[in-house]
Amino acid sequence: MSVLSLIYVAVTVLLLFGAAIFVHEYGHFWMARKRGLKVEAFAIGFGPKIFGWTRDGVEYSWRLIPAGGFVKLPQMVTSEALEGKHATEQLPEISPLSKILVSVAGPFMNVVFAVVIATVIYFTGLPMLINPPIIGFVEPNSVEAKLGILEGDKIVEVDGRSIRGWMDVQEATGLARTNILPVVIEHLGKQTTYNLEAKVNSAFGFKLLNLEPRDHPVIGGVKSGSAAEESKLQEKDLVVGFAGVPIVNKEQLIKLIRSRGGQASVIEVKRGEQKLAINITPRMDPSTKEGLIGVSLVSDMAELYQVQRPGPLPWDQISEVISKTIKTFSALYHHEQTGVGAKDLSGPVGIFAMLAKWVNTDYRLALSFLVLLNINLAFINMLPLPVLDGGHITMSLFEVITRRRLSVKFQEYATTIFAVALITFMVYVTFYDIKRLPLFKAFITQETHIEPEATSTNR
Repeated sequence: MSVLSLIYVAVTVLLLFGAAIFVHEYGHFWMARKRGLKVEAFAIGFGPKIFGWTRDGVEYSWRLIPAGGFVKLPQMVTSEALEGKHATEQLPEISPLSKILVSVAGPFMNVVFAVVIATVIYFTGLPMLINPPIIGFVEPNSVEAKLGILEGDKIVEVDGRSIRGWMDVQEATGLARTNILPVVIEHLGKQTTYNLEAKVNSAFGFKLLNLEPRDHPVIGGVKSGSAAEESKLQEKDLVVGFAGVPIVNKEQLIKLIRSRGGQASVIEVKRGEQKLAINITPRMDPSTKEGLIGVSLVSDMAELYQVQRPGPLPWDQISEVISKTIKTFSALYHHEQTGVGAKDLSGPVGIFAMLAKWVNTDYRLALSFLVLLNINLAFINMLPLPVLDGGHITMSLFEVITRRRLSVKFQEYATTIFAVALITFMVYVTFYDIKRLPLFKAFITQETHIEPEATSTNR
């Protein structure tokens, strides 16, 4: 990616994420003004100010930590840990109804924004992933091989969910409540259901099936002085065979090379339109006693999208996001069965990485992710926890029902405790996001192709 492309992606990601935060906070701001509340500040982000200005007594600012935002309302009990100290000015009490309306306005604006974006996507069209989930190399002695699953078979359904690509396979597997999943696989036009075991993958941190996509490895670089250089292998050579074995993924090739240290072998590659058979002898690593040829390997597997125009109906987009959100929370709740925990969630780093991927691929995919982001912001903020909008609503409803006001100290303590908990949680998920940076990098830089549009049957 060029420097200009990198700058474009970074700026666009910040603007899109900032837009989701802006509409949320603007909802609070607008309703607070309508209800006659005093507004001290309107901020995108937390922490030290990057830049800002003051107008009509309101301080507007963009803050250093792009993990949210706030509207500072001294008549509502909020978190000084997140927003800083309020002015000491004595202000009149506000009604529970005003607190509820102001709190609801933020999530409501996110939902409205999501509907607007979904409507835009309907008219502009949406690229849909059409890569068929074709199975690659199957370990000969594995359970899957003994069941009769073969290279070239196609995954049709996982845990009752229809599959369009490998991303669907991974998502359905990771969110399933059991480790034994019904998987429908198609072979020569015939579909068979297998009950396959999913295991936690140490690299990804969540459950995966023991099935790999068909993916020919490509030589990404040749080490100086290596066996590969002596055999005149070149960068961008596509490996299709080694030692007489057809190659369908990197892991298979690496295993074969390691097993043939010191043994003369033939590596078959495609170089442009040519197919070459090159003699090579992997060198034995003295420490591991395994074969090495001295190359780095990358994937030739490009994501293929076809534009669906018109795009999915706005309600279909929203309902799919709601369904995914519910499934994710259900997977978290049933952690013992699914293996999905807080460490598998993403904070700002993960969100920015996902947005960067879609911005780098197609603006409509970025807008589609923005629909998901806005619905999730609305959903999370409505949770009945102090410091979130749902907490304000819950405490205000308590006042309405009991006809007595919660003590200010109680509200301040509860809000501060949950603000600290929220900050701690953000640090926790960010730690795991940083550990996943190599995966995010591979995800962002993965080759993608957008095909001409297909006509949708939506009416």
